[in-house]
Amino acid sequence: MSKNGQKLQIIPLGGMGEIGKNMTVIQYDKEIIVIDSGLMFPEEEMLGIDVVIPDITYLIENKENVKGIVITHGHEDHIGALPYVLQQINAPLYGTKLTLGLVDGKLKETKFKKSVPMNIVKPPATVQIGSFTVDFIRVNHSIPDAVGLAIHTPVGVVCHTGDFKLDQTPVDGRIADLHKFAELGSKGVLVLLSDSTNAEREGYTMSEKVVGTTIEEIFQKAAGRIIVATFASNIHRIQQILDSAYKFNRKVAVVGRSMVNVVNIALDLGYLSIPKGLLMELDEIARLPKERVVIITTGSQGEPMSALTRMAMSEHKKVEIVPGDTVLISATPIPGNEKFVARTIDHLFKQGANVIYEAISGVHVSGHASQEELKLMLNLIRPKFFVPVHGEYRHLIHHAQLAKQIGIPEENIFIAENGRVLEFSQDSGRMAGRVTAGKVLVDGLGVGDVGNIVLRDRKQLSQDGILIVVVTIDKETAEVVAGPDIISRGFVYVRESEELMDQARDKVRQALKKCQDEDISEWSTIKSQVRDTLGKYLFEQTRRRPMILPIIMEV
Repeated sequence: MSKNGQKLQIIPLGGMGEIGKNMTVIQYDKEIIVIDSGLMFPEEEMLGIDVVIPDITYLIENKENVKGIVITHGHEDHIGALPYVLQQINAPLYGTKLTLGLVDGKLKETKFKKSVPMNIVKPPATVQIGSFTVDFIRVNHSIPDAVGLAIHTPVGVVCHTGDFKLDQTPVDGRIADLHKFAELGSKGVLVLLSDSTNAEREGYTMSEKVVGTTIEEIFQKAAGRIIVATFASNIHRIQQILDSAYKFNRKVAVVGRSMVNVVNIALDLGYLSIPKGLLMELDEIARLPKERVVIITTGSQGEPMSALTRMAMSEHKKVEIVPGDTVLISATPIPGNEKFVARTIDHLFKQGANVIYEAISGVHVSGHASQEELKLMLNLIRPKFFVPVHGEYRHLIHHAQLAKQIGIPEENIFIAENGRVLEFSQDSGRMAGRVTAGKVLVDGLGVGDVGNIVLRDRKQLSQDGILIVVVTIDKETAEVVAGPDIISRGFVYVRESEELMDQARDKVRQALKKCQDEDISEWSTIKSQVRDTLGKYLFEQTRRRPMILPIIMEV
């Protein structure tokens, strides 16, 4: 029974209505635990932005109450924001061995200075974090050591599936702990938070083992060199590539910084089994006959600076695509990356490679549960209240419909948004206000210093360019002493548009004369007059609106 009628609060700060930057607050009687701390990659219009992280204003305001951060698995959309969050929040981390190994690697990579307590949990295991008792439950996903969570609170049990699928034949032989989910369901679960990524997809998600069979068939048929691009974190996929390489007497080189980092961490922690002599450096493997070579690389998403993209564009220092190469792209494009991936595939074909990719073969399976598995999870747990998480809005709606199909009353299903406070007692649930939530943009070393105004300026610069107008004015008489000089960048090439530039200078002179006649001496007013007059003229002549930056100097 909860003391003093205290309510349990669940507050998503990220991961609702979006794929990425997952972060959920569980709060009871001021005590807080945080589930996951992920990033999201920028959308197309976020020019120059490196990554996007959740707004953690609420956590900073309540930082003395944060008892721990629990991580479900080691993907970037669940651990990527930790170097930023841990700068401001002092809290111990809880996660499995591989997950915390990847977190530790990430913190070292970002030269993180503070010491962070890391508690390795081996499921099935239970840990006490403040007044919360947290069960770690094994699930299958596209990275090993993924877990779901059962958080025991005085109000009831909150179950969070993490990212999951139900793989009956996992590569490492560790199937999801369905017994534990069923046991929780039989005892009673107050709230279920469940992964919605594949809620639109009918049927079941195929086993990772299926990809291993396809990879083996490709290796058997390939005559020349084999280059495989996949997600660096998909350690089971990497293991299957290594197994096939060993079986067909090929040596393996690993290319790409993130791939090398993850393979080294997984090897050190015992999550990859590599026969002695199988791995070679890229320089060494280049001396072998092509039919004995496998290269595992990053770039399955067509990222412009990734190793595979540079190979496709003939820009890689050490690997050149040649006719006879088989390139295997073992991943599906993340929404928004389709153009990049298609462009990379086109360039690989142009170089003479045989490219095998997801659209035409079974070289990738998802790490997320499809509809039948989602229904099975709902049926095992039979929660009183249901909150679909980890998905764009349509995914949450589809998942809510599945919950209705299996008999959860519509009024007990909550489609939440980031920042929305969900409040639960033992027999009631409701939306109860909001807290600050949103996107914090990271650009280089700047965290949150780029906002909507800066992005708007960048967009204008990228579309119409900039004109800088430099004028020198006499302090006493307000006469123009020098200029106006106009510098154009990204608008027009001055030498080819001399007439337009001459007319533009005249317009600036007219604006300055008007200010002089009206005895206007305020710089901001003069600049506005120049900007408005010149902007209007240029739009009439070119139908473009460059950014106009007047610089006025006094002598």
